[in-house]
Amino acid sequence: MKKENIITANPFQSMLKQLAEVQKIIKIDANIFVQLQSPQKCLEISIPVKMDDGSVKVFTGYRSQYNNARGPYKGGIRFHPLVTQDEVKALSGWMTWKCAVAGIPLGGGKGGVIVDPRTLSEKELEQLSRGYIDGIYKLIGSRVDVPAPDVYTDSKIMSWMLDEYEKLVGIHDPGVITGKPLSLGGSKARSYSTAQGAYYVLQNFVDKIGLKKGASIAIEGFGNAGGLLAEILYKDGYKIIAVSDSKGAIENQAGLDIIKLSKYKKEKGSVLGFAGAKDLKSDKLFAVKTDILIPAALDGSINVKNANSIKAKMILEVANGPVTNEADAILSKRGVVIVPDILANAGGVVVSYFEQVQNAANYYWTEAEVLEKLKKIMDDASEEVWKNRQDYKTTVRMGAYISAVKRVAEAMKVRGR
Repeated sequence: MKKENIITANPFQSMLKQLAEVQKIIKIDANIFVQLQSPQKCLEISIPVKMDDGSVKVFTGYRSQYNNARGPYKGGIRFHPLVTQDEVKALSGWMTWKCAVAGIPLGGGKGGVIVDPRTLSEKELEQLSRGYIDGIYKLIGSRVDVPAPDVYTDSKIMSWMLDEYEKLVGIHDPGVITGKPLSLGGSKARSYSTAQGAYYVLQNFVDKIGLKKGASIAIEGFGNAGGLLAEILYKDGYKIIAVSDSKGAIENQAGLDIIKLSKYKKEKGSVLGFAGAKDLKSDKLFAVKTDILIPAALDGSINVKNANSIKAKMILEVANGPVTNEADAILSKRGVVIVPDILANAGGVVVSYFEQVQNAANYYWTEAEVLEKLKKIMDDASEEVWKNRQDYKTTVRMGAYISAVKRVAEAMKVRGR
């Protein structure tokens, strides 16, 4: 799916509009509010990489540090050909609110490199990863700014980045980067924490809006987060009736066998052609009749062009910024409950926080302990967001923003900023 058919607004301007909307409700101090409208730092770097053919190619990278009033900046690094400075700034802002709504003591940051990593050899990818750290290492650290994986980055890339950072600073500092392999101090459950956290949140809101466990679900994006969440929901008795990937979508109103579908996609490279399912164009997934719609792919995928075709009672935002402000207004007016990204996909950063804590203590928890702690945080955050929605008579999105912005503003106030 081409991104130009999805994006309808500058992501940073979209984030600022959301911030302005919550300000109308809670009216934080004007001097604090004006500071929250821009990142504290945003670095652009050039990364020269010697390619396998002997030529040198220069890539552009960014690191945005939005706010650190509640703790060190925290946020992933994405490798994607459509990365922009405004996207990275917006994502660093959303990370600020995400950490705050979850109640963890971290600020928000984000990084990105303009590249299609699928076109690079392993050697070129490693050079790019190390070169990115060479460009930003003076701005990061386990008590300063802690990167993590994001789109098209993974634990292998984090290992290279950690190694490069420790070579440059001359000390072991495993907490500088999260999403690492277990052998380098990673946390158990981190690989599926975003999906698991989203599941806990969904469970909370299914009960609140009167849906049952066997409710039907359509998932846009059968990749890392979306695919893992589909497996968790399928095993728990939910009926997954439609999924999509970059090549297309499939639908079966009787329900898809997600375990077989996961195996099929690994073999075929796409969900298309799966036995017993009807092939659809990717954008037709949004019009499927379903109880719950889960956008877990690109930002801006639900917009003014398709909002009116959506039949779901609830939307769970597992992707970052998948519903544009204009679509949000249309859907909210129709009574669709939208559980926002800053709550729904916070499980990843919560377990990244757990990874930092374990690195600092040099003591590691069992998988069961990690999941127990994650569930409590996601349950508590969901309850507070729902209470805000009721107390302020607003949307679930604004309920989440009220929690987040209040916490950040209070931290700034007591610091005297």
